Amino acid sequence: MCQHILVASFERAHALRQLTETAYDVVVIGAGMTGTGVALDAASRGLKVALLDAGDIASGTSSKSSKMVHGGLRYLQQREFRLVYENLRERQRLLENAPFLVRPLPFLIPLFGNNGVASRALVRGYATALRIYDFTGGWRIGHRYRKLTKDQALALLPSLNAERLVAGFLYFDARGDDARVALTLARSAALDFDADVANYVRALGIDHDGDGRVTGVRCCNELEEATFTVTTKAVVNATGVWADEVFSMSENVESHRITPAKGVHLSVPSSRLTADVAAVLNVPGDRRSIFIVPFEEAPFTFIGTTDTAYEGSLDRPECTPEDVAYLLNTVNASTSSNLTPRDVTGVWAGLRPLLSRTPGHAMSERTADLSRRHQVTDSKDGVIHITGGKWTTYRQMAEDTVNALAPYIPGLAKVKTRDLRLHGTSAWRPHGELETHLYQRYGAETSRLLALIEHNSALGSVAIVGQRYVNAEFVYAAQSEMATSLLDLLTRRTRAHLHDARATLSSAPSIARLVAAELHWSDVECARQVETYRQLVYDEFGAAGLDV
Repeated sequence: MCQHILVASFERAHALRQLTETAYDVVVIGAGMTGTGVALDAASRGLKVALLDAGDIASGTSSKSSKMVHGGLRYLQQREFRLVYENLRERQRLLENAPFLVRPLPFLIPLFGNNGVASRALVRGYATALRIYDFTGGWRIGHRYRKLTKDQALALLPSLNAERLVAGFLYFDARGDDARVALTLARSAALDFDADVANYVRALGIDHDGDGRVTGVRCCNELEEATFTVTTKAVVNATGVWADEVFSMSENVESHRITPAKGVHLSVPSSRLTADVAAVLNVPGDRRSIFIVPFEEAPFTFIGTTDTAYEGSLDRPECTPEDVAYLLNTVNASTSSNLTPRDVTGVWAGLRPLLSRTPGHAMSERTADLSRRHQVTDSKDGVIHITGGKWTTYRQMAEDTVNALAPYIPGLAKVKTRDLRLHGTSAWRPHGELETHLYQRYGAETSRLLALIEHNSALGSVAIVGQRYVNAEFVYAAQSEMATSLLDLLTRRTRAHLHDARATLSSAPSIARLVAAELHWSDVECARQVETYRQLVYDEFGAAGLDV
């Protein structure tokens, strides 16, 4: 293993210099939840690690999930008991290792019926599933499921259809901002274990020696259009839905191991869909359910997700008018909200990297029936591929992946991440609304944002009408979180775009000017950044049949 002096940095320019000067133990391609988890696992075991992504950190699937850290109650229907156990175990580890980012969240299952009576089979079915859920590991969160009266259920979700509502169940899972968890994993790897992290660096190819072993990764710096080669003993393919591209690079054979499934979410004002807890709503005429979840950072509720087979560009999945209708109709069938497309303030569509059926098996028409298990594959040349899975279990996926490096890394140390606190975790507790808001996103780093505000009080002002983000958050992201564009700031470092894209677009010019000095943007570049974001909003809303 490589011995080196610790020089912690989370600066893209520093990482780019290191990439051309350092011999790495492993290069991780893909900086989503899985890739950042692999980088942290490997670096914490003493390996010299480079983490690269063709886009931004978490710019793919890992910023477009349902933001839930959960066991997957519906996986019990598929008899995936081991998967649920693993999910709930990893959920608990995230709650303990990143308590400022991941927090418990109650989930309501409303029970509907006729003449004040719900189906006994339905009630028994849910009660049995929830008992198994708790027994499988749900109890670790400190709460067990319980049955609610009609009035108790209405108190938590007042817009439920009171005429049909009979009772409900309440159980507990957890939630977290997926993009910020991935960012924190990357920062933990870099700042605590000297990994080199660079966004907007695309892997072009993998080099081998005469014996067929990996020697390097050919790369392109996407922002400067410069190519270079990174020297390494091993490579991890953690690119999610793009995994087949790296399989093909490594094996020189076209690969079809991944089946993308599209998941769509919508945001609406909490005034139109008030929810003190998350809720599970059955889809009429379908064997699926969706969630409604209150955002923590802003007065909005989001609805999702769909789960449909996808064919098209992996870089830009779109929410369609049919997706909007599917989600709104489901909510309206169980509530009195009467939501319409005019209520939608934000949309996002992501692709799940599901494992394709093995040869000889019939392909299911329902992506919901494909397993969420992960798979580690060794190409026997020094390239390890991690595919499938879900973000709740990123840490276990990373552990399994790094373990598979043993043939290429003599003396590989044992895993360290099971009880490894993520960067920013501390015993400090916030006081007041602003400190609480910042702490739940930055943890101990909150003191740095408060120092910015103390130096310049204008940075304590709210940046976007109707949202809680303050100006200091955008400046800090430009300074310390490797944000390079307005899209990075509005869609991932904050989730302003997901909350209310129209209001965010109105504030985009002022936010661009706010960070211009930090990112060395001229007036012309500020205008270009705003126009790029404007085009994103118009494209997404236009594809969904929504007015901007």
